[in-house]
Amino acid sequence: MCDIWKGNHRLRQLTETDLSSVLGTLRKLNTRQVLMSGGEALLNPNFFVLCKMIQQEKISICLLSTGLTVKKNAAQLLDWVDELIVSMDGHEVLHDEIRNVPGAFKKLREGVRTLKMMDPEYRVSARTVIHRLNFKHWLMIIESAKEMGLDRISFLPADVSSHAFNREVLWNESRQHEILPEEKDLPDLLGTINEVIDVHQADFRSGFIAESPKKLKRIYDYYAAFYGRNPFPSKKCNAPWVSAVIEADGTVRPCFFHGSFGNIHEESLEKILNNNQSVQFRKTLDIDKNDICRKCVCYLNLPPGRNPSVI
Repeated sequence: MCDIWKGNHRLRQLTETDLSSVLGTLRKLNTRQVLMSGGEALLNPNFFVLCKMIQQEKISICLLSTGLTVKKNAAQLLDWVDELIVSMDGHEVLHDEIRNVPGAFKKLREGVRTLKMMDPEYRVSARTVIHRLNFKHWLMIIESAKEMGLDRISFLPADVSSHAFNREVLWNESRQHEILPEEKDLPDLLGTINEVIDVHQADFRSGFIAESPKKLKRIYDYYAAFYGRNPFPSKKCNAPWVSAVIEADGTVRPCFFHGSFGNIHEESLEKILNNNQSVQFRKTLDIDKNDICRKCVCYLNLPPGRNPSVI
């Protein structure tokens, strides 16, 4: 679902100098959390140095990871990362097939169990993108997450229509349908969602499944919208008003999906967030009408009074 790996030959990554240039702005904005993502953020040799710099500002750190090197980095993760979210695509065989990495699930499981053995209270969650290749295995994914020892699992549909995640060229219809459930599969998708809701009522109540049953049904609505069966599901999102994305090359965006407002190598983060383009964008953006927002799969709805985040 992600094309970031295709740009690895450019070896773009944030440096200590890059982070130093934005710390003043993060401090001034009372930033609450920094979310470290990739690709795989742990591939950056300076990752834990960057974490230390962020923690010195009393900003919490959340890491999104494939989990492949969690076991090797377990001790430092416990020291410097407040919460870990790992990607999980299926049960063992399916996860390895989708990732196209033999042994990926085993490494993920070993990493999670190592962390839990070292600190049983350390929070590790999973995020699963539900799509054509794995929706029929949804119940097994939940059981695999429990068996692994995860604290929570969340689900979202696949983004197939944006430039996010390093897609220089939008996916054509053929590429989209490698991931989109076929129209004839929609009844099975809805049936699987209803089965998950019926079987795992206790997991919704406990919060092990992060979404509510109502929100889970929106995954069906999202995919059905591609076939004109219903509108794309409405959502509450204030990401462009409470967060910012700084990419590996210094590009600044209001979220993963919208266009760039500037680059930290050319001007300060504070100036970028408050330039005319940024201000006008926030003043005029209507997420119910904006085509990028309507088709968005990820959203953030930070309650009033909470401090902003940088991703």
